[in-house]
Amino acid sequence: MQEIELVKSPENRYLKTCSASSSQSTEFLIPDLHPELLSGIARMIRQERGNALLVGVGGTGKQSLTRLAAHICGYKCLQIELSRGYNYDCFHEDLRKLYKLAGVEDRNMVFLFTDTQIVVEEFLEDINNILNSGEVPNLFEKDELEQVLAATRPRVKEVGISEGNRDEVGHVRMVFQYFISRVRQKLHIVLCMSPVGEAFRSRCRMFPSLVNCCTIDWFVQVGDITGYLFEK
Repeated sequence: MQEIELVKSPENRYLKTCSASSSQSTEFLIPDLHPELLSGIARMIRQERGNALLVGVGGTGKQSLTRLAAHICGYKCLQIELSRGYNYDCFHEDLRKLYKLAGVEDRNMVFLFTDTQIVVEEFLEDINNILNSGEVPNLFEKDELEQVLAATRPRVKEVGISEGNRDEVGHVRMVFQYFISRVRQKLHIVLCMSPVGEAFRSRCRMFPSLVNCCTIDWFVQVGDITGYLFEK
């Protein structure tokens, strides 16, 4: 309730500082229902390994409220920027940046991803893997992986895990798993999808972690949910 009252103030400092610090426009009005939705998103991403699936048609405030919730929580919110020629390799490059910020720099991150940014379905396959296990197959090349492991080793030592022989496969795997555990703790995924049409239902079936590993929040009237789910 305290969060809701804080947001309702027209002079709310979070709205001002979020607008000032964001490269994207966050100037929007908050209808009566939105404070509850904003509080819900903030609670989701503050949870350990908290991820969210926000379901609603365009223009319902899913992205704006997510950016504001991340700002309130003190998290950095990042989105991919689609451009001509943006492909699977570009997506992996963006994921590598996210992983380094979360797993190496130890920063709380929100990765905001919408269904309009799905250039190829492999994007969702990777996100499904992140939600499920935290690992994306073949994300890092050998040289870049060694840099990540080297940056992670001091923190592994700090928590009291024996270094052992750095060349042993078991040790390398142990350091990498610690890195992945940090990523899963610090990186929160918020998916924004429209329930209209067959694509949403099909993607939920193909990539079950979108549902199983996320808290779902509907940005639609309760009476409309059944129609979206069972529409033929």
